[in-house]
Amino acid sequence: MAEKRSVNNYYVDEAGDLTLFNRRGHVIVGREGVSKVFMVGVAYLPGPRLVHHKLEKLRTDLLADPYFRDVPSMQPKTKKTAVYFHAKDDLPEVRREVLKLLPDLGAKVQIAIRRKEYLVKTARLLHQRHSKLSPNDVYDDLVKRLFKGSLHTADENRIVLARRGKSVRQHALEEAIKRAKVNFERKTGIRSESETAIFSGYPSQYAGLQVIDYHLWALQRMFERGEDRFFHLLAPAYRLIMDLDDTRNKPYGEWYSDSNPLELEKIKPVAG
Repeated sequence: MAEKRSVNNYYVDEAGDLTLFNRRGHVIVGREGVSKVFMVGVAYLPGPRLVHHKLEKLRTDLLADPYFRDVPSMQPKTKKTAVYFHAKDDLPEVRREVLKLLPDLGAKVQIAIRRKEYLVKTARLLHQRHSKLSPNDVYDDLVKRLFKGSLHTADENRIVLARRGKSVRQHALEEAIKRAKVNFERKTGIRSESETAIFSGYPSQYAGLQVIDYHLWALQRMFERGEDRFFHLLAPAYRLIMDLDDTRNKPYGEWYSDSNPLELEKIKPVAG
């Protein structure tokens, strides 16, 4: 009998935006509708099919509840909660039910954070050199960091990336993940034989994207609003949080994990 291949399933999404300036070149970080930080996160799920089943059952139960009958986001035509869970759009009552379910799904989450006040400085420096800060480069760099040490533990990796608007950048993201694997091999001397398949899709297609969306949302609320109650509901799932621009103690940023748990008072205030 052939030995069963091990497969790791990963789901990648972002929170915040990469808007830095308005049309006149003025910094608008932190203004209404513009985030102060940009995050990319990845959720490892041991059982994607079970996750899909549990989230779909919860949504079916909520849609059948007369309490939500006339709520706009619960109508299929709006393509919101009626189709998939999205923390920003879901009602507080719905969000609470999702947050209660998530700890039972076995997700392991890593998130990399850039503070936009520092991206502004980088953009200005590049402008002086007649160059430009590309949002895609920022995104790809965070993807590379997140997968640096994750692609050698199974025979096959399946990575699903949330589509960014109407853009499909499969080749660039494949290159970013390939560089992550190369960097790991150079650093450790361990050669990875794992196969890696990369897909892009929408949260309505992949329940894992709904899982990482909620974890990103909870962490963003903590960083931008100082509101940590959502984060603490999900705290055990966060295996690594990289605050790359908080260089008060280390040049590569502040990393939070089991050995350095994240607490609100540890976070450097976010400007904007």
